[in-house]
Amino acid sequence: MLEKGATAPDFELNATPDQKIKLKDFKGKNVILAFYPADWSPVCSDQMALYNEMLKYFGKYDAQIFGISVDSVWCHLAFEQDRKLHFPLLADFEPKGKVSKAYGVYNDEVGESKRALFVIDKEGKIAWSYLSPTAVNPGADGILDALEELSKK
Repeated sequence: MLEKGATAPDFELNATPDQKIKLKDFKGKNVILAFYPADWSPVCSDQMALYNEMLKYFGKYDAQIFGISVDSVWCHLAFEQDRKLHFPLLADFEPKGKVSKAYGVYNDEVGESKRALFVIDKEGKIAWSYLSPTAVNPGADGILDALEELSKK
């Protein structure tokens, strides 16, 4: 897993069937990457719902959050609509897990992303990372602490 101080690997992933998100387009903004195993699972549903509620707090720190899993863009769209999410879920679908692997958070045994969080600073460096047990919602405290620390620089 990539650690604090590492350069965040750039990527381009689909947020919708016809919209791609490039990490490099968010240089100058703090970015939160929330890797998670699968749409529709109970812990992932709770985790993404929490981040949806935290959007105004992330915004105070000029931070954009993205959820990333190996589910397809169509699965993400249905999940976003059902859960009324207001931030993009990115499909690390094909080649499967390429971005998760680049960040060191792909679980080869089950073929999905591990539950991991990254806060990337405005220069594209990892300011904080955390690997959570798969069955545990990591919450938002670590993200907020990292963003608060960045705001002091």
